[in-house]
Amino acid sequence: MTAGTIETPDWSSIPAPQDDGAAAHLPGSKVPPVPLPATDGGTVDLSRLRGRTVVYAYPRTGRPGIPNPEGWDMIPGARGCSPQSCAFRDHFAQLRGLGVLHLFGLSTQDTAYQAEAAQRLHLPFPLLSDAAGALTRALRLPTFETQGMTLLKRLTMIIDDGTITRVFYPVFPPDRNAADVVAWLATQRR
Repeated sequence: MTAGTIETPDWSSIPAPQDDGAAAHLPGSKVPPVPLPATDGGTVDLSRLRGRTVVYAYPRTGRPGIPNPEGWDMIPGARGCSPQSCAFRDHFAQLRGLGVLHLFGLSTQDTAYQAEAAQRLHLPFPLLSDAAGALTRALRLPTFETQGMTLLKRLTMIIDDGTITRVFYPVFPPDRNAADVVAWLATQRR
């Protein structure tokens, strides 16, 4: 494997998440003004961004050589954060060509932890940290708990001028999410 590539799991051996309706309230919602630290050293308030923004939320990235929490692969939708991020990296130019002005990953991990993944995976966009859970609570984003951690369920939001216009939820397999977003954007006229 070369730098920035990851091994794709056998998705058929991992339980797929079911649509529990936990994101049904999001389309049409205004994004609240919550500044979030980003891995590029800045702070991003999604409510203030003009144009089209794509935010994919993921539970947590692992680190090479450090085991995932026990039973991680059997939590529906938990596995696949690095493949999802790499897919958005690989589709970055297409997304820009389809009018996406801003692209971010979002998790409840702190920025220092996220920075390692952003660098290792060679992401051309920042990851946003909601470690304090302020945006998660304000938008009532779907979460799950494991080993004392509150983690985001995987979803992707299309945000236009501060309003959520489309949500992909549940997301499975994670490495197909970026292509699904590209396909949807290609059908839209702005």
